[in-house]
Amino acid sequence: MRARAARQRGFTYLGLLFAVMVIGLMLTVAARVWRTTVQREREAQLLWVGHAYRMAISGYFAAGHRYPATLHNLLIDDRFPVPKHYLRQLYPDPMTGQADWTLIKTPDQSGIQGVASTSQATPIKRDRFDPVDSTFKNKDCYCQWQFLYLPNRWMGAGIAAPAVGQPAPQPPGQGGWIPSPGTLTGAPGVPVPLPSNPTPVPSPTVPTPDPGSH
Repeated sequence: MRARAARQRGFTYLGLLFAVMVIGLMLTVAARVWRTTVQREREAQLLWVGHAYRMAISGYFAAGHRYPATLHNLLIDDRFPVPKHYLRQLYPDPMTGQADWTLIKTPDQSGIQGVASTSQATPIKRDRFDPVDSTFKNKDCYCQWQFLYLPNRWMGAGIAAPAVGQPAPQPPGQGGWIPSPGTLTGAPGVPVPLPSNPTPVPSPTVPTPDPGSH
């Protein structure tokens, strides 16, 4: 009897150990899925925010053919009697949560022509970028995603700069919206909102024949 009870206790311990191992594996898989999901969301936000900064820099450049000396110039452009605004606020880096952007200077160091994340993490997205972001393909870290505004390159891609003084659209989490498939875009990754009350197009009318005309 004692031997049988000891064997039963041994099987019980093995069963509990196996259950603990299974639960641990499930929790590990769940944690990995959660981390991947969070990283994908931050990655998408980085693309939106980077595009917003690029659009703002292009608007500033279009207004005076000069790059901004600081990012604050994108909030208030006081080169004109009536100041212009290209950003609603200076957005932080979604990957780090801090306003610690790497500022990409012009060759003469007089202005900022783009921004890049300081994150050393490896991107999940490796391919299928917008044409203006084609240099992001197979990069080893988010710090190599450089959101540059180069006028000649944008013209070659057939992309128009935003209207002078028009603020860049807000990224996700800041009142922005994610375009659905087929949504029109003004620049890669930057959606153009459709009017909330579009004017209906009248249907063509077919004239009714007059019975007395026959």
